[in-house]
Amino acid sequence: MHSLKSLIREGEHQQQDFKFRIDDSKKIARTLAAFANTDGGRLLIGVKDNGKITGVDPTEEIHMIEAAADMYCKPKLEFKSQIWQEDMKLVLEITIEKNVNRPVMAPDEEGKWKAYVRRKDHTLLANKILLNVWKIERFDQKRPEKIGEEETNLLGIIAQNPLITLSKIYRLSGLEKSHIDRLLPLFICWDLISMEMNENGTFYKVKEE
Repeated sequence: MHSLKSLIREGEHQQQDFKFRIDDSKKIARTLAAFANTDGGRLLIGVKDNGKITGVDPTEEIHMIEAAADMYCKPKLEFKSQIWQEDMKLVLEITIEKNVNRPVMAPDEEGKWKAYVRRKDHTLLANKILLNVWKIERFDQKRPEKIGEEETNLLGIIAQNPLITLSKIYRLSGLEKSHIDRLLPLFICWDLISMEMNENGTFYKVKEE
């Protein structure tokens, strides 16, 4: 059985985020959507980034979460809540499960609906390649026994340029961008390449056998 202090000792990571309090339902909806689009996760509300427990009024905070999950996530998200008490202070834990039917969308700062993912302790915008990966996953498209010359050449370019960006793939391949946008998600689903996302960008590399 976890205790609040044991959870806090884990720090912020891909499946856990600390919030001092919730001031903006639209903004926190991006974190909820990112958890749902990745591996699920939990919010500990009433905890500073450094792990210090400040406490909150759970009733006020849960209203903000309900608005985020119901109004600012598409599709609407279900969540579980738990209240922890530590040294006379209350912390609200919100748990989001991984969503089977990705993507879950949330509005960006301009109000446009976007998909987000969680990478380590960052909430990042999902790119078009990942969106296409999710589409392919729904149909469980199998890897062919043999791939063509264009596909082999594209894999060769990625192999020669470890952690290559999409713009560089466009530049080096000579293929139509739309064709690359179709092939890369297939390569990811076929376990031929990996896509690494972090706060500095998105990079691709060939997987070792």
